[in-house]
Amino acid sequence: MDLITVSLASLAAGFVDAIVGGGGLILIPALFATFPATHPATLLGTNKGAAIWGTALSTWQFSRRVDLRWAALLPAALAGFVASLAGAWVVTVISPGFLRKALPFILLAVLAYTLVKKELGRTHAPCFSGSTEALVAVAIGLVLGFYDGFFGPGTGSFFVFALVRLLGYDFLNASASAKLLNTATNLAALTLFALRGHVWWHFAVVMALANVVGSVAGTYMALRHGAGFVRVVFICVVGALILKTGFDAFLR
Repeated sequence: MDLITVSLASLAAGFVDAIVGGGGLILIPALFATFPATHPATLLGTNKGAAIWGTALSTWQFSRRVDLRWAALLPAALAGFVASLAGAWVVTVISPGFLRKALPFILLAVLAYTLVKKELGRTHAPCFSGSTEALVAVAIGLVLGFYDGFFGPGTGSFFVFALVRLLGYDFLNASASAKLLNTATNLAALTLFALRGHVWWHFAVVMALANVVGSVAGTYMALRHGAGFVRVVFICVVGALILKTGFDAFLR
């Protein structure tokens, strides 16, 4: 029964994550609720072991239909991988607790900015090209990769917002690009968790299959309905993240 519960959560997480990120909002609470006595690192590692496959497949699906800017994104993905490893190491030395109370307000600012700037992310008009675009993308990969390894909640949505706001991508292209970067940061975290024995592979394999099914459906919806649809889902997911992180920070 426990496997069915977390697999259904993984399917839903894959669907949401493929569109705009934020799948952890569904899967991580489901894992913690189902296995309350388990070490958090094991649950977080199992989450990564399941979710990375859906994210990777979504990247491949998007790349067949969306013109990804590989020259900028591949260096950014490498930077994100290295930074995520660094963040995961730092969290073993310094507690990320100080971010817990700040995160809801950061997300609220992201949501407010997106709502006020109604044309934000509706058209794909990259602000930079060549080495300049690559440098900005690498900076995004470094900052958010470190954040993903160190703390994590909302990383996929932060990637989408940064690519829209800083590079001028529309929400569809930003979501497609964010999948590549998030795959890299997830791989780094999964590597660390796996080396330390914090992945339940017998659960992760089944959950990964469910996550892939959800990811295929989510990617299809995003490609079919375009940037406007992704923007609406982004607003909903960020709103849900504000409620979840606010509850965790101030009410739990």
